[in-house]
Amino acid sequence: MATAQHPLPSGFGAATTAEEVIKGIDLTGRVAIVTGGYSGIGLETTRVLRGAGAEVVVPARDLERARTALKDVPGAEVEYLDLLEPASIDAFAEKFLASRRPLHVLVNSAGIMATPLTRDARGYEVQFATNHLGHFQLVARLWPALVAAGGARVVTVSSRGIRFGGIGFDDLHFEHRPYEPFAAYGQSKTANALFAVELDRRGRAEGVRAFSVHPGIIIDTGLIKHIDPEIVRASGTVDDEGRPIIDPERQWKTVQQGAATSVWCATSPQLADTGGVYCENCDISPLVTPETEAAWYESEQTPGVLPGAVDPEAAARLWEVSERLTA
Repeated sequence: MATAQHPLPSGFGAATTAEEVIKGIDLTGRVAIVTGGYSGIGLETTRVLRGAGAEVVVPARDLERARTALKDVPGAEVEYLDLLEPASIDAFAEKFLASRRPLHVLVNSAGIMATPLTRDARGYEVQFATNHLGHFQLVARLWPALVAAGGARVVTVSSRGIRFGGIGFDDLHFEHRPYEPFAAYGQSKTANALFAVELDRRGRAEGVRAFSVHPGIIIDTGLIKHIDPEIVRASGTVDDEGRPIIDPERQWKTVQQGAATSVWCATSPQLADTGGVYCENCDISPLVTPETEAAWYESEQTPGVLPGAVDPEAAARLWEVSERLTA
């Protein structure tokens, strides 16, 4: 499979922070939207983009919680949006478009992980609906503002969780197959990566480039709240007191390190002529090959993306399905 999945190299690494990748970049006059921008790596992404001079809008389901979290990020704007409510996505986009601002950066950082089986009002499985479909609809509705930027980037936070499962096109919402929380998570994260591939293909002629990222394993963000604490302890990512162990070479990162790849993809001049790629550790990931597959599954230190998560045919198929599901 022909692919752009080749490390540059960028000069950055697993321990690089968002502050380090944005050093020297002036975002004055640029406008960004960061979903999930009031918690975890999304909050750090908001803080760093705002610190570089960007206008930053943070969509939030819990407005009060968002405003409290952003109290130390002067000028960050908060607007209502619920990724599981299509009408709220449309309303958010309509309000933003009415402001007549271009949209230079959209970071799709909001997400949920390994939840019990839950369906939204449409009957859609909520991990797929939240992590993928909500962001798909948001990008579609904000498209005029992205094009108006004359050079925009859409960054979607995927995960090495792609290893848990690909896209079950015949049963996306687990109506017939047994539900497994991590399989559903893997499906949604694979969808994030495929979304970037097709979005970039469709958008590049109009100056819209797209990226997906694996941020690393960041324990203290609230994302793991549905996972049994015993499983977390058994993973070795926390100490006896339950505190995160930081070892970026093993992908066990701080929030500042976890936000770095999103910020790099959103702002780095190194990616001026690139898009449609899956990135990690502030660089483009290599493609997992038959020779590296065993090591990739066994060790988080082995970088890479599975071919199925960047396959252009699967990406085009997912786009068509997503259009139907969000019509």
